[in-house]
Amino acid sequence: MARSRRSWAQLLLLLLAGPGACAASPADDGAGPGGRGPRGRARGDSSADEAVPRHDSSYGTFAGEFYDLRYLSEEGYPFPTAPPVDPFAKIKVDDCGKTKGCFRYGKPGCNAETCDYFLSYRMIGADVEFELSADTDGWVAVGFSSDKKMGGDDVMACVHDDNGRVRIQHFYNVGQWAKEIQRNPARDEEGVFENNRVTCRFKRPVNVPRDETIVDLHLSWYYLFAWGPAIQGSITRHDIDSPPTSERVVSIYKYEDIFMPSAAYQTFSSPFCLLLIVALTFYLLMGTP
Repeated sequence: MARSRRSWAQLLLLLLAGPGACAASPADDGAGPGGRGPRGRARGDSSADEAVPRHDSSYGTFAGEFYDLRYLSEEGYPFPTAPPVDPFAKIKVDDCGKTKGCFRYGKPGCNAETCDYFLSYRMIGADVEFELSADTDGWVAVGFSSDKKMGGDDVMACVHDDNGRVRIQHFYNVGQWAKEIQRNPARDEEGVFENNRVTCRFKRPVNVPRDETIVDLHLSWYYLFAWGPAIQGSITRHDIDSPPTSERVVSIYKYEDIFMPSAAYQTFSSPFCLLLIVALTFYLLMGTP
């Protein structure tokens, strides 16, 4: 009975002492017969110790090594989680009059990056792709009108907001006021604000269900060109009092490259100036009496 009590007392002391109190196996502590270490290696045998590499097989070490190898670059920074955004493809003016129609307003010989206003259009399947660009930090737009006057027009505008984004919006001209329409026919929208210019590209279907605010582009319309400043992402009055318009109705099935000189380059094309030049030339040729 006393012997049984002593056995229970020894077992209790062993449990209270914890795992460290347990004696190591002779095969683990190198205290085996003959003073040999694990697997019969003699104590102090450095060559044998080097022959068997030691590895830390803990999960934490494995996870850390896997993260360093899989998710870190050579510089030690995490790889990007999302691919870079594709840059805005520049508008090609070499295709004007060939595979797309273009309108240019500004200095003679200007292009999509230097004109005061630029617009192009082309058919892509059941859609029409429009490209707009203007020398402004606010908005650029095109209106589709049954006449050359503002009022009752379907308008597509590219608006530069305070966050630096360019959004495609749909408006309807009520007299001299542009009212934003929630139903927006634009798709595949993209835009950019660079070098103090608002540039955008979008598509809209040729045919739409009957709607007072959205015209069918398979019909011919006068095009109204406008641009101006924006306040907190909202368009304000256009830059010039009389924005340019197309001289005649435009068909999306006919590609032309039309240039319209801005006011600064219209001096010698006005009737009065032409008459003055003719009179001066006649005076110089005839001489004084």
